[in-house]
Amino acid sequence: YNERDNLPLLVWMIDKYLGAANIQYEIVIVDDGSPDGTQEAAKQLAKIYSEDRIVLRPRPRKLGLGTAYLHGLKHAKGDHVILMDADLSHHPKFIPQMVAKMRSGSFDIVTGSRYEGEGCGVYGWDLRRKVISRGANFLAQLLLRPGVSDLTGSFRLYKREVLQRLVDSCTSKGYVFQMEMMVRARHLGYSIGEVPITFVDRMFYGDSKLGGSEIVQYLKGLLTLFATT
Repeated sequence: YNERDNLPLLVWMIDKYLGAANIQYEIVIVDDGSPDGTQEAAKQLAKIYSEDRIVLRPRPRKLGLGTAYLHGLKHAKGDHVILMDADLSHHPKFIPQMVAKMRSGSFDIVTGSRYEGEGCGVYGWDLRRKVISRGANFLAQLLLRPGVSDLTGSFRLYKREVLQRLVDSCTSKGYVFQMEMMVRARHLGYSIGEVPITFVDRMFYGDSKLGGSEIVQYLKGLLTLFATT
């Protein structure tokens, strides 16, 4: 949503790193009616890289993160699907590492971790944002014990059928959705691998979408998962 300026650079980086690793790919772009011209930028990219590689599947308005994943999954052709943000906070250079991790360990899911492993970290956050993120992750670990170091991240590689089942089983929306995906995955017996990543806050490239309402929503979702799983 509103990623016109970031999308061209993101696509270029994906093409660079996946091309160097000989990984075949397509990019499915789900845009929820951005008023800033994101769809026009995506159409221009499709002309440059081909419509087989850049697949634009817009929606008329914001309809929730979970339904956006379902919408994109419906149009994806591959057996493996990577979910990532378009705001440059998720660097495509980690994708080949995630693919290698999945292949080497026969994992069902590989998630990027900001909190565990050599070289991981977060850049661009002020103290308040760090405290919120660490606190949210700590509470989730304490209450849910999912066995995954980074529950609130969204940079993940899934086997297609695993992603489909998880999205179908989840009920949360917004930021809670990422946490519920990992909790449901553990309960369903899926194996999860982790790759350390560096996360760069979108404050360098645009406006953060995290606010007080999202924090309240997260806490409510956390308590709901604790009570129902």
